[in-house]
Amino acid sequence: MITIDEQGRPEPPLAADEAATLLGFLDYQRATLEWKCAGLDAAALGAKTAVSTLTLGGLLKHMTYVEDSWFSHSLHGQDRQPSWNAVDWKAQPDWEFDSAAEDSADDLRGRWQDAVERSRSLVAETLAGGGLDSLARRAWSDGGVPSLRWIMCHMIEEYARHNGHADLLRESVDGSVGE
Repeated sequence: MITIDEQGRPEPPLAADEAATLLGFLDYQRATLEWKCAGLDAAALGAKTAVSTLTLGGLLKHMTYVEDSWFSHSLHGQDRQPSWNAVDWKAQPDWEFDSAAEDSADDLRGRWQDAVERSRSLVAETLAGGGLDSLARRAWSDGGVPSLRWIMCHMIEEYARHNGHADLLRESVDGSVGE
């Protein structure tokens, strides 16, 4: 049975196998970002704090890219999704952060949710076909090849880091606070 916290996030299982535990923590982190961005319009998603140019919309678009990059592109060897395939990443390394201001709130949330669903499906496929030890189909430039286990741990770390940013940004938008 899945326990849902007061913010609507699924609590990671207390006693489960390795894959279920990793998936539980990843889904909890995903739900935290969703919570931090919920109910905001494009102006609020584009709000900045202090001297940083970081926005909640930029974080949503970045995490959409990260989901697609790790699970679709790296793990499964698929071609990059539109619009990632049209970006000159060397010329615009922060494109997803910078271009988010041009997107509607619904588009940002919808694309992120679609990427998460694709990722969940691809992870389930990989777990069924070889488990956490399955290696990505695309190697790194140095020849290293991460396992699904490594990718999932990295994704948990990526969400946790950016959820800290989201916490500060959301508080600056409307005073909402929470872990």
